[in-house]
Amino acid sequence: MKLSYECFKDTIMSCLEVTENFGPIFTCFLFLFLKHRDSPENNPDTPFEFTPENQKRIEAIINNYPGGHKSAAVMAVLDLAQRQHGWLPISAMNKVAEILEMPSMRVYEVATFYTMYNRKPVGKYHIQVCTTTPCMLRDSDSILEAIKKKLGIKVGGTTPDKLFTLTEVECLGACVNAPMVQINDNYYEDLTPKDIEDIIDELKAGKVPKPGPRSGRFSCEPAGGLTSLTEPPKGPGFGVRADL
Repeated sequence: MKLSYECFKDTIMSCLEVTENFGPIFTCFLFLFLKHRDSPENNPDTPFEFTPENQKRIEAIINNYPGGHKSAAVMAVLDLAQRQHGWLPISAMNKVAEILEMPSMRVYEVATFYTMYNRKPVGKYHIQVCTTTPCMLRDSDSILEAIKKKLGIKVGGTTPDKLFTLTEVECLGACVNAPMVQINDNYYEDLTPKDIEDIIDELKAGKVPKPGPRSGRFSCEPAGGLTSLTEPPKGPGFGVRADL
């Protein structure tokens, strides 16, 4: 398995910079665990070009930032590349670096830091199960086990038909609706094992299940119903003394 010379060189230079501040141990960690290794489906020669439509979107994204600060658009453009390709190969990262006129290593740093970027292929439906404390206390383990049993895969695995990938993740910010999962861009909340099985069946049938709580409550309202704000707000002047 050969290494990309450009990636190898950039990694070495970055490690030298880090050594100056954090020492050789951290540098070795970066070099050994975060460097890219070429594979047949993921190497600098893997074809990647943005579609004409996405090129226009990139121009619009860059225009949101002051002149001379194209690099500020790196996260949004990486996300666009991932949405187009389905995941984020190194050739896409290199293309982003070229467009934004920034060192390729800086793009790699962003792509390896944020878990929203998938640096290996994932299925059409990426199921991310939150198992952080609030979801765990609401029995997220049963949701995870139901998915594994339903799809016949382990965490990190993809179904043979490339339809589903299962990932265990940290907090997704919907603690009040625990347990929950994120599937692509949608949140499915207040889940039971039966709920997640039904959602998977709908996806297999080519349908898009309605996002949000499966318990019937609206958003994050109390599970037992509202105890305040139970009527429309009063009109202007409510509560003001008549003689004022």
